[in-house]
Amino acid sequence: MSCFRRGIRTLCSRKIYFFMLIVVPLAGAFFFLSLMHEGLPTRIPSAIVDLDHSQMSRRVTRSLACTELIDITETKESYSDAINALKAGEIYGFFYIPQNFQKQALAGEKPTLSFVTNMSIYVPGTLAYKGFKTQAVTTSGGLLTAVLAESGAEAALGLSSDSLMPLNMDYNLIGNPWMNYSVYLSQSFLAGLIALLAMVMTVFSITEEIKWQTSPEWLASAHGSMGLALLSKLLPQTVILSAVGVAIQAVMFEFLYFPIHCPAWHMVLAMVLLVASSQGFAAFIAEIVPNVRMSLIVVSLTSILAFSVAGFSFPVDKMYGAVGIFAYILPIRYYFLIYIDQALNGIPLYYSRIYYIVMLGMILLPLLGLRRLRGRCLRPVYVP
Repeated sequence: MSCFRRGIRTLCSRKIYFFMLIVVPLAGAFFFLSLMHEGLPTRIPSAIVDLDHSQMSRRVTRSLACTELIDITETKESYSDAINALKAGEIYGFFYIPQNFQKQALAGEKPTLSFVTNMSIYVPGTLAYKGFKTQAVTTSGGLLTAVLAESGAEAALGLSSDSLMPLNMDYNLIGNPWMNYSVYLSQSFLAGLIALLAMVMTVFSITEEIKWQTSPEWLASAHGSMGLALLSKLLPQTVILSAVGVAIQAVMFEFLYFPIHCPAWHMVLAMVLLVASSQGFAAFIAEIVPNVRMSLIVVSLTSILAFSVAGFSFPVDKMYGAVGIFAYILPIRYYFLIYIDQALNGIPLYYSRIYYIVMLGMILLPLLGLRRLRGRCLRPVYVP
């Protein structure tokens, strides 16, 4: 048991462990959950460029300002002024009403309404685009009604809003009927953050023993067993980080009412396996590259890329094969699939068994390099 006492003593003696295993994930949870507490960013700062200054253009401006997604914070007098404000980051998009808009509309000449959004900042850009497009379509229908009324055809044909929009859309949103972005983003990014911290701290705690040449003492405390030495060092971290992860899950599912259509222990087990499999993956990297700087670079880069290639925001099967294949070597990918299948869709656990099994297999990855790591621990050589 001396090796376990040594592992706990190491955790308590370094502030970095407390900071990285407790403070950072809790601070990240507070940041994401408070940022997305409304479920969807609303009132995107935007501008209007009204070159017509007519009754109809002012009506369009008022309608745009009343939409949920758009906040008209500025009024620009020219297209170039609006573009400069967009480039400066003052707004995320603008709606452009050309000269003679009302005159052309009433004459049936089909004037063009334009809008520009900044898609380099994806979420506000997309929401601004949605708000602008909705207003453009609504204005188009309104113009058609006005033109027909002006020509006297409305009464003759008995036109109504149902005539202009004859199809009613029936939306059935499975798993997330509120269209709450936080249900996907917060769960995905916070789990990714926990996996990142598990990998970074695993690599750090292993390679610092080699760096400071205390690895022979570490190995001796485990009676020469490299497996026991790894277990004694990583198990306390697993317990702490898993407890923090489960606490964050409890906040999301119990207090923020995120949908969970499965027994709670399914997601608790997934979180524990996420932490342990991330540690197993990182320990395997440390065995291959037993150098603090290089191994930290590898796991950090891998963890950061996981946010892009694990399927959170883009389907893996639509990626290039050479890129998409990396999704299947990352533990966070399987946690994400479990969350979709179990918490959101509530399918039987049997159909998610392969994801749990894969994460269990990743926990055993360090067994492949124990001999190599043991040799480096017995003869520690630090390469800066």
